[in-house]
Amino acid sequence: MASTVNNVYAAMPKATGAVLRAPLATAGPTSATDALDAAFVDCGYIGEEGFTESNTRETEKKKAFGGSTVKVLQTDYTATLKFAFLESTNADVLKAVFGDDNVTVDGTTGAITVEKNKKALPHNSWVIDTVDDAVGSIRTYIPDGQITAVEDIVKVHTDAIMYTVTMECFEDASGNNIYEFINKTAA
Repeated sequence: MASTVNNVYAAMPKATGAVLRAPLATAGPTSATDALDAAFVDCGYIGEEGFTESNTRETEKKKAFGGSTVKVLQTDYTATLKFAFLESTNADVLKAVFGDDNVTVDGTTGAITVEKNKKALPHNSWVIDTVDDAVGSIRTYIPDGQITAVEDIVKVHTDAIMYTVTMECFEDASGNNIYEFINKTAA
């Protein structure tokens, strides 16, 4: 197959949002262009580094007498995503970072209270939508993702407050951690 520039993708956020979160078991997409279930909520701006997806396979080599490798066993597989939420006063972002039960919004004033504690964060369904106008769009669907780490939160007058998170992506009933749907619109 010949090399083609139409296969080179530079991810940009969709105008409708790049990271969307919904309760666990919300019906997920099956393509890059499906309309999402209304339960998926946009989590606002994401840091300029975008998203880092890590797929880690740990292996163990089995050797025969004499030292030859005869088998490589996969002992673990982990899929994670890392990104930074920029909208530090967005209630939906705060719920994602600190847990739905730890964030309350006053219905009259709009004031937000965040309780930071040791409670485990919930599992949710997630969608990451990106677009490249010259190529098409990519939708990443995580049926079961849990934020497992929040990096240090820096509060300083020379930068925006952001929440850089790591999300563990768990297997669904089909044994998949992440689905990626690619819609190529370029010729």
